[in-house]
Amino acid sequence: MAELKTQPTNASVDDFIAEACGEGRSDDCRALVEMMARLSGAQPVMWGSSIVGFGSYHYRYASGREGDWFEVGFSPRKRDLTLYIMSGFEGYQDLLA
Repeated sequence: MAELKTQPTNASVDDFIAEACGEGRSDDCRALVEMMARLSGAQPVMWGSSIVGFGSYHYRYASGREGDWFEVGFSPRKRDLTLYIMSGFEGYQDLLA
């Protein structure tokens, strides 16, 4: 079974934000780091080269495929910030509004 390409790394989250978010969005990225760390109770970790993740969990599909992934995270894409909420969006309608 193939291993996931996106794995936790020892890369600096601060360095990533300085490079990837640029002047215009670095404050937004730092605010996300503070908020996600506070709410998840986990420190930020770079997952691959472009995702900041918090916490981790082990999953296993019925097919037998399994792995580890972060619980919540974000990635500054070219135009927008992408948020990853692995538990799904059910129950968060008020926050999303």
